[in-house]
Formats: sequence, structure tokens, C-alpha cells
Amino acid sequence: MTPAMQTRHSASSPSFSGAAALALNSDFGALDGEALGLVERRYGDRGLVISRERYSSRNQDGDIVCTARDGDQIVGTLSVRFDGTGGLHADLLFKEELDEWRAAGVKLCEFGGLAVDRHSHDPKRVLAQIFHLGYLHAHRRARCERLVIEVNPRHVGFYRRCLGLVPYTAARHNPRVDAPAVLMSIAFADIRDQIALWGGHPDSLASARTLYPLAWDEATEATMLARLN
Repeated sequence: MTPAMQTRHSASSPSFSGAAALALNSDFGALDGEALGLVERRYGDRGLVISRERYSSRNQDGDIVCTARDGDQIVGTLSVRFDGTGGLHADLLFKEELDEWRAAGVKLCEFGGLAVDRHSHDPKRVLAQIFHLGYLHAHRRARCERLVIEVNPRHVGFYRRCLGLVPYTAARHNPRVDAPAVLMSIAFADIRDQIALWGGHPDSLASARTLYPLAWDEATEATMLARLN
């Protein structure tokens, strides 16, 4: 990862129940280095074929790469791609659906390149907090209104249950990974409601049946957001 990505937006997340704090970083740039290596390993574990695609090289659209670091190791990564002149990756398969939202004036954002090291101390917390960081960039800073992601059909249930995303299409073949993909989406306002309801209450993880209790509470979110500005 480039030095700029390490220093532009950097903050340590709070720990829960004695867990070590994660170092959260984000900046404009490409998915490369350790972060790309993590994506390649995790996607490869699922039998997906990926190219060394520069997910966030379009600085003119302000794209962001987020990483979570535990000590010296990157344990999570997420690309935040804003809609713009270059479109979104999901346009390859789902342009008709995305254009309907665009025609209605909805400001879209796409999350991709999501990977969490399965050997990390707390992969659920890594996922929840890197997702929260992406949300801060996409909704709280850029005022995007709707999140879209492409998901392998066998993971639809997980994203629906754990993060509230809803499938909008049947599976279509994605040549970028040589595997089927489903378009899933959620309004950022709904994410904001879930964070407000559950964020900062890890003891409620079992009863909530989502990952949002592992998100930050209101005060911590405000601190993290201030560090991004």
C-alpha cells in the first residue's frame, strides 16, 4: 500500500471487551500491496478468479480504499467506489437496475474488494468496523443515498442477515471473477438507523442477529468522522 494511503485518514478504533484496537486507514488510491494480497487470498479461497484490478484508481471520482490493521498485519479491506463518469463495476451486469435509481435522482455508491482475514482475532468486528468506515465516507461525507454490492449467490443470506442488504436480481455470470453474482442494495438511511439502534453494544450481538452491535457508538462515530475531514 502506498504511504499516502497509510497517512491520509488514519485512526484507531475503540476496543470491545478487552480486544485490541484496530488501526483504520483510508485514502484515495488503488487496491494494491498487502490489501490486494488479502483480497486475492480470500477470493481464491472461494474459488473466484480475480485480476489485479485497480479498484479505486479513479481519483477524479474520489474513490476510497479502506483497510483495517491489527498490529503489523492488514486484516480487512474495503473499496468505496462513487458513481461518476466511469460508472460502477456493477454496471457490467446490472446497468439497467442502476440506471433506474439514477433516473430517480438517487446518489449511488458501491462497496467492493471486501475481504477479512479469517485468521484475525475477531473477524466479525473487523467486518463491522471497516463497513462502518466505508459508510462514513459514502454517506456521512459524500451524502450518497444508496449502497450497491455484487455478491456471490451463496453469500446472499449472510449479507441480508448480518448487514440488512436486500437482493434485487437473480444471479448473473460475472466475467470479472468467473462466477455468478447477485445485485444487493440498501438505503444508507437504513444503515444509519441500524447503527443508531445497535452501535456500541457488542453485548447485544446475539439478540440483534446482525453485525451492527459491533459498529461504533454515536460518540466514537463522531470522533472517527472528524478524523476523516
